[in-house]
Amino acid sequence: MSQNRLIIEGIREDGSQLRPLDWIERISSVLATFGTDHRLTYANCVKPCFIDGQKCLVVARCLAGRNPQAYEFIMNFAKSNQLRIQVDRREGRRALVCDD
Repeated sequence: MSQNRLIIEGIREDGSQLRPLDWIERISSVLATFGTDHRLTYANCVKPCFIDGQKCLVVARCLAGRNPQAYEFIMNFAKSNQLRIQVDRREGRRALVCDD
């Protein structure tokens, strides 16, 4: 269900861009793992993406149950930096899937 995912934009509520620009990759990579193919695999609950040309972080709310500290850190980071947060309304292949 789309209401179970949030999009955190790299843009603050005042329209300015958060720096450093790679903060989304930094947060995503902390929860990622390396597969047997030696490639980085993002967690099912947190992924970087581009939406309408804007770099964003998609967070599935199920992360709050799976890793409460990570979820709290991400949400506190977004709020303290006054980042735009919205519900992810995308469906289909482009939507983040979080298997509960």
